[in-house]
Amino acid sequence: MSNKLEELRQQLDEINGKLLELMNQRAAVVQQIGEVKKQQGVNKYDPVREQDMLNRLVQANTGPFDDGTIRHLFKQIFKASLDLQQQDQKKVLLVSRKRQTEDTVVQVGEEAVGNGSSTVIAGPCSVESEEQVRQVAHALKQQGVRLLRGGAFKPRTSPYDFQGLGEEGLKILRKVADETGLKVVSEIVNPADMELAEQYVDVIQIGARNMQNFELLKAAGSTRTPVLLKRGMSATVEEFLFAAEYIVSRGNTQVMLCERGIRTYEKWTRNTLDISAVPLIKQESHLPVFVDVTHSTGRRDIQLPVAKAALAAGADGIMLEVHPNPAVALSDSNQQIDIEQFNKFMQEMRRAGFLNQELVGADKAHL
Repeated sequence: MSNKLEELRQQLDEINGKLLELMNQRAAVVQQIGEVKKQQGVNKYDPVREQDMLNRLVQANTGPFDDGTIRHLFKQIFKASLDLQQQDQKKVLLVSRKRQTEDTVVQVGEEAVGNGSSTVIAGPCSVESEEQVRQVAHALKQQGVRLLRGGAFKPRTSPYDFQGLGEEGLKILRKVADETGLKVVSEIVNPADMELAEQYVDVIQIGARNMQNFELLKAAGSTRTPVLLKRGMSATVEEFLFAAEYIVSRGNTQVMLCERGIRTYEKWTRNTLDISAVPLIKQESHLPVFVDVTHSTGRRDIQLPVAKAALAAGADGIMLEVHPNPAVALSDSNQQIDIEQFNKFMQEMRRAGFLNQELVGADKAHL
């Protein structure tokens, strides 16, 4: 009896080997078909052809498997074959941690973003005047902040809201930044303005509303200026990383990501900060990650604990809006903090150990 069982098992092993050989032969033919379809521009998935093959297999079936089992088994084979044909479309993303294990460090002047220390980007929501920007820039310098943000082009929900000063705003940012030794972070909304950006800006910001403006992403990828890409208000993390891939795939590897809150049903904050996105992106991608504590909350009273949470979750830096007099700001007046509040914010972040204790490059005499 045991000899018979062993004989049957040997037969089964032989059949398994033949099945494996045939399946690999089939896979090789499938790959050739995929190449032909690619050259001809034909869709790789052909449901009519698949149904025809299944029907012929069922007609030829003599058992002991029933027809339903035959359909199920061959559907799995067909699915594996389709996956094989589409492998060229499933490349590991350039922004993926699987492609690059070490963290990308983006150098902006003296600021090395993503090297293990926390970076702060701060400044007014909109550039309104040279004096306004200068007051904020000096406050940033005194606190050791090297990256000055300010909006010259402002994509607004309403066409009647303040749209920014345009190139004049960029000129103001550049002038004040050069005076104070800071670097400029400003949003560009038009692919045609990339040359303008390279003239005035040290970091090109692509805002949430333009995260999937693919022509803008391609244009940013064609420059060698660092890019700060914000997550769209309704974008998934996967869509966010694909947007970054548009930039990196064009040759610009100096990309930083910014979580700025997503749209939910919550009404007590402007957006809902997806804090889980920070460790998730750090796990899936090698790019530096910021959290915008201003737009994610829309509230001055909780920006400090949110900033602590962001850095505790692994963010490489935070971004916030500072204005000399928020009450008269031309945009987002309710969420910007004034210079005194900014100083207290920075002092508390240092006291809590989230920022460097030493004010590198700061004018300590003014503190």
